[in-house]
Amino acid sequence: MSTRVRSLCLVVAVVVGFATIETTTTAASAARKHLRLDTSLRAAIESGAHDAQRVIIRVRPDARAAVRRSLAAHGDAVLAEHESIDAITAVVGADELEALASDDAVVGISQDAVVRPHGLLGLVGGVVGGVVNVVGNVVGILLPNGADTSGPVVAPAVLRQTLGVDSTSWAGRGVGVAVIDSGLEMSSEFSNRITASYDFRNGASLSIAPTDEYGHGTHVAGTIGGSGALSYNAAYHGLAPKVKFVVLKVLDGTGAGFTSDVIRAIDFAVANKSALGIDIINLSLGHPIYEPAATDPLVQAVERATRAGVIVVAAAGNYGKNPTTGATGYGGITSPGNAPSAITVGAVKIQNTVPRDDDRIADYSSAGPTWYDAFVKPDVVSPGHNIIAAAAKKGYLYQTYPQLKADDADYMLLSGTSMATAVTTGSIALLLEANRSANGYPARPSLTPNAVKAILQHTALSIHDDAGLEYDPLREGAGSLNANGAIDLGRAVDTSAPTGTLWLTSSPSPWTKIGGDYLSWNQTVIWGSTVIWGSTVTVNQPAWASTVIWGSQVSWSNTVIWGSSNLVWTDPQSWVRRRSAGRVLAAARPQPAPSTRTAS
Repeated sequence: MSTRVRSLCLVVAVVVGFATIETTTTAASAARKHLRLDTSLRAAIESGAHDAQRVIIRVRPDARAAVRRSLAAHGDAVLAEHESIDAITAVVGADELEALASDDAVVGISQDAVVRPHGLLGLVGGVVGGVVNVVGNVVGILLPNGADTSGPVVAPAVLRQTLGVDSTSWAGRGVGVAVIDSGLEMSSEFSNRITASYDFRNGASLSIAPTDEYGHGTHVAGTIGGSGALSYNAAYHGLAPKVKFVVLKVLDGTGAGFTSDVIRAIDFAVANKSALGIDIINLSLGHPIYEPAATDPLVQAVERATRAGVIVVAAAGNYGKNPTTGATGYGGITSPGNAPSAITVGAVKIQNTVPRDDDRIADYSSAGPTWYDAFVKPDVVSPGHNIIAAAAKKGYLYQTYPQLKADDADYMLLSGTSMATAVTTGSIALLLEANRSANGYPARPSLTPNAVKAILQHTALSIHDDAGLEYDPLREGAGSLNANGAIDLGRAVDTSAPTGTLWLTSSPSPWTKIGGDYLSWNQTVIWGSTVIWGSTVTVNQPAWASTVIWGSQVSWSNTVIWGSSNLVWTDPQSWVRRRSAGRVLAAARPQPAPSTRTAS
């Protein structure tokens, strides 16, 4: 087996730098208490805030009841409990936070942050206002972003063709997707395919008829698997028009929601995975990263879902560019896109053409590394710019911005990593159907979340900037989504093969023909902060198990051992100064079969 491993040695000092903690007993105690609060809460305390804070309190497994009683005794409102991550959501006075953090029963306190969708208004020729603060080309404080959404509108047929899935062979049959978003406006686009619909806003958990007062969730669902029933000859159908949906509403009519409600929706999806047939969770939303992934409540909910066998696809965020200076920045990944096991997706602009050579990563698409942990994210990038999908015609976006309407008024266009995430989710549904069909599911198991991520990364395609240089891994991850290649490889995987043995029933050619071009797969898997090149995916690796956290220490077929001790980032400016980094990494890859171009 041929496997090469290369460490991505990179440090962004502002991401991972922490002040040295004094070693005196008093200072150490104060530091521990301080570090139990996330950065947003520490900032609130340091600013002298006295108003109540909505927080998620993580406690020791045996202490939840005691902490709940203590909160009630202090007159603090308990809003929710999260058994899955041993946490309580409550409203606590800012002046009480440090005392609460000093309680030995408390593991950590996080802001119950407001989450928002990662979709931009696709105003052709226009710019969505806002500011991203960039320090030394590293995205700093995440303020409402600005992004140029100009460019051609992407016809759904072209989207399918550039992904190589413009056929009726696979449509997501038998696959269930939980869309955790603003809801869904019911239409014939989704007839007989809504398995369940629940409202989790404001601590509720109500079974409701599908509605969408904002409009983002409907567009996401339509991109994943709208039937196209409202369009002529179903021309505007989504990637996987036979999937079934579980609609979990967490965002209100302004597109805002709370982290705690998203966590409860994720927990619901995990608890009802079998009963409702949930295979994938789509999270086209997020909030800025305020703490390491290991203590981030939303990340931990995502990791638990992955361990339960649910594939979680998350948006990278739309914080990749300073709209004032035009500079692209690094470190803009949002939570839960920093979840190690999530499939985190950045956005690509396609020029309404099938060939890939004019594709570019959208300037607004967030780049890694992740704050605190310096994980390499996104995992892949996918078309997400000016995407047409089903409209929630009663929703805020459609009613407020009539220019969002497509030529067919039942559809509208949006841009962002939200849309790229939905495109990836739809493609995964096709991959699952293809693999299950080949394997005789359910007699043989379905692909695990880690295996799906590995297949997407291994089959991804290179994408280049205007200078012809391949984007670096902090922008493109393993490369641009190749749904056709993923399906070809997925069909060859025998999921019943014993761990450590070859599991391919055939040897798919490592290239895909798109728009007349034969495009070589990158054959790359990014494991945490490690790039692994070669034939890793030909073996049922221990790493592909759902119980293995992506990026943790594993043995690669007894030939390579790589773990967290190797995740050292040594050059603060290496990706910033050297735009040729992608070219350096590409040169170090094993060379694939020569690319051949034929007439379209």
